[in-house]
Amino acid sequence: MSKLGSLGARLHRGEVGYDFVKNRKLWYGISILITITAILGLAVRGLNMGIEFQGGAVFTTPKHMTASVSQAETFAEDASGHDAIVQKLGDGSLRIQIAGIETGKSDEIKDALAKDLKVNPEQINADLVGPSWGEQIANKAWQGLAIFMVLVVIYLAIAFEWRMAVAALVALIHDITITTGIYALVGFEVTPGTVIGLLTILGYSLYDTVVVFDSLKEQTKDITKQTRWTYSDLANRSINGTLMRSINTTVVALLPVAGLLFIGGGALGAGMLNDISLSLFVGLAAGAYSSIFIATPLVADLKEHEPQMKALRKRVLAKRAQAAAEGTPVTAEGTTDDGSYDDDAEDAAPAVVGPRNQPAARSRGRGRPSGKRR
Repeated sequence: MSKLGSLGARLHRGEVGYDFVKNRKLWYGISILITITAILGLAVRGLNMGIEFQGGAVFTTPKHMTASVSQAETFAEDASGHDAIVQKLGDGSLRIQIAGIETGKSDEIKDALAKDLKVNPEQINADLVGPSWGEQIANKAWQGLAIFMVLVVIYLAIAFEWRMAVAALVALIHDITITTGIYALVGFEVTPGTVIGLLTILGYSLYDTVVVFDSLKEQTKDITKQTRWTYSDLANRSINGTLMRSINTTVVALLPVAGLLFIGGGALGAGMLNDISLSLFVGLAAGAYSSIFIATPLVADLKEHEPQMKALRKRVLAKRAQAAAEGTPVTAEGTTDDGSYDDDAEDAAPAVVGPRNQPAARSRGRGRPSGKRR
């Protein structure tokens, strides 16, 4: 077994682990800092809305144009008085996109472009997009997002509990805010592909969160009937037990998206790929982070304020203090210092402190002769 696979198995068995919940204030602080930066980016720079949302015109020239992209941009901006985005397509034609112009000016701009590019105006194809159509897309996107959030909260409240639903909702809002803030800071154009990417990352983020929540739900059954672990201890075990699964899933999902973003969008200049690949790349990374460092620690925070969980924590800490005061502190394996197994050790030992607490193997049939039993 590889070292990574061995580490994943040890994490799952509880032999090793990291105390995520204990350091939750650090994770909250990092998330708040990133979220504030994203919000400032949205407030100061705003989103670069595509032509689908602003309205405008898209002109496509004949194949094998001799004019360069920069020349076409200059011609389009001079003809329209607006910023233009020009892309060279695979067949050599140019796609000239001008947002914010009135549809009535499209013929005038088309004639000016034809003159500058030295082609027949009839050879330039013009597609007009009205601002009302873009507004409808934006409204539908917001409606879809709102419906998705409501259904997620209802489902998680029924399948798990309301605290987990609240934590998942906070994590999803966290992911959306960071992704849209990155778009504002980078200046990438927001298109319907961006909206599709945003809705897609919510599913990935929710998947990772639900996997941890499902493990946590199983481990916290009848939690108040024992004095071995607090709710935060079991939350740590759930995160560590699913940590390698979350990392592997995220890495596998990020690799093709990174190919689209850095190779397709960057090296090959396929700008259309940037719209969806950037939202997927940032959103997948933020979703994995929020599932591990935000959602589950937040659930633990909310649960530890319950009277039952407060009482359980007092009992667990008292029993651990008693075990330490008796001069026979419990080791990670659940045995006393002299090597004998302590029957109360399982109830006194904390979670995620080393190897899982298990009783030492006890010999059976002491003094019994070897061979078949008669």
